[in-house]
Amino acid sequence: MLRILGNRSSLSTHCLSRRDCLQVGGLSLFGGLTLPNLLRAETEQRRIGPGTAKSVILVNLLGGPPHMDMFDLKPAAPENVRGEFKPIDTAVPGVQICELFPRIAQIMDRVALVRTYSHQYNSHNPYNVYTGFDGGNDRENYFAKRTDHPGMGAVCQYMGLGPTDIPRYVVMPAYPGHSQALRRAGPYGGYLGAQYDPLFTVWNKQFGDKPGKFYDPVQALGEPVLPSLGQLPDVTADRLDRRRSLLEQIDARVSELEANRAIEGLGHFQQQVFTLLTSAKTRGAFDLTQEPDATRDRYGRNVWGSSLLIARRLVEAGSTFVSVNWEEADSGNHWDFHENNFGMLKGHAPQLDQMISSLILDLEQSGRLDSTLVVLMGEMGRSPRVNRKAGRDHWPQCGFVFMAGGGVRPGTVLGKTDSQAGYPIDRPVTAGDFVATVYHLLGINPAMTVSDLTGRPIGISHGGDPMWEILG
Repeated sequence: MLRILGNRSSLSTHCLSRRDCLQVGGLSLFGGLTLPNLLRAETEQRRIGPGTAKSVILVNLLGGPPHMDMFDLKPAAPENVRGEFKPIDTAVPGVQICELFPRIAQIMDRVALVRTYSHQYNSHNPYNVYTGFDGGNDRENYFAKRTDHPGMGAVCQYMGLGPTDIPRYVVMPAYPGHSQALRRAGPYGGYLGAQYDPLFTVWNKQFGDKPGKFYDPVQALGEPVLPSLGQLPDVTADRLDRRRSLLEQIDARVSELEANRAIEGLGHFQQQVFTLLTSAKTRGAFDLTQEPDATRDRYGRNVWGSSLLIARRLVEAGSTFVSVNWEEADSGNHWDFHENNFGMLKGHAPQLDQMISSLILDLEQSGRLDSTLVVLMGEMGRSPRVNRKAGRDHWPQCGFVFMAGGGVRPGTVLGKTDSQAGYPIDRPVTAGDFVATVYHLLGINPAMTVSDLTGRPIGISHGGDPMWEILG
């Protein structure tokens, strides 16, 4: 048993007796948070089953990738709409994608492609991608705050999905933020609590030979690394020593702890720090020297390819939700193509083509693709018309979602757009529909609710329904 040290506090109305705590058995902040799991019993009843997906790897192209230049080309559209790239055939008869993605074209028979991701949330953050909520506005929801809806990875942690000897929820290479100068809304625990935030890795920014401008892409180098102790919030070496000593003591004061989230708050940093500093499993997942040079080359020796290779290693080790957030303002490493749309895509496409195709083929070869959902998307698409600076502007009305593995039906295309890829004309898909699909594949009931800070029940899918057409 575990002794928890701390100040005496009053019990909440949901407290358990000491006998109840003992009956839980082996209270351990490093072994599954069993007491909080008991307190969440009614939530656990909202599981729909084991789910076909055990893990999710989400690649978020922050800024708004140009859907009509990638996965929904319109070669018959006017010149100032269709752009300069040509469509090529794929492994799926009748389905074409951009010529810049020849490797992805060869594996499209493993993919379910949604061409009609549509909403009205015109903001440069991944809030709708991670949470499924698209009813806010840029002024209120640009920066992360305590009242935000929780991200999918946070809900997975809340539900206790995955083992506890590896970080369950990881975002790489760093937190979403313009040159890491802000905290964009989306991936956090929000009103569920900071204990469900992801582990954010650290990236020592490096770039190619010449400095780039905002619309002049230069390859981003390096790889994500685990944060040091000093980079973890609310943790010091002294506190670490004190917390680790708790594992050797007898639980004499469990009844003095507040129930539910207070306990989870105590356990969050204990579990994370202990795992980070002592787990060979975690360290091994981040050790790319264990990968052959040929594999490193296939994914691409840049920060995005390295991040995705680590993501694969993390899900192999048991992580539940891993996200690679492709955003860095320096040297054009973003997807906000207001200028030089075609030059930016030419710079990014080879890297994306390498890493996505390599990931899917690696997972397939190891037998893990069926249990790992791979998602590629951005928070919006781009405008049909090319502007005066050879760029495309914000366009949340239409974008794409690329999904493979984890139980989706391979070789399918959902949705149809108009002649300029501006609007859906068949089967628009909301942000809520997208996250509902992910939850369903993970075995979480998309209709379940969690309480916000006022106690109101909020649906985790915000009214969305799974995309049944692409489910296997």
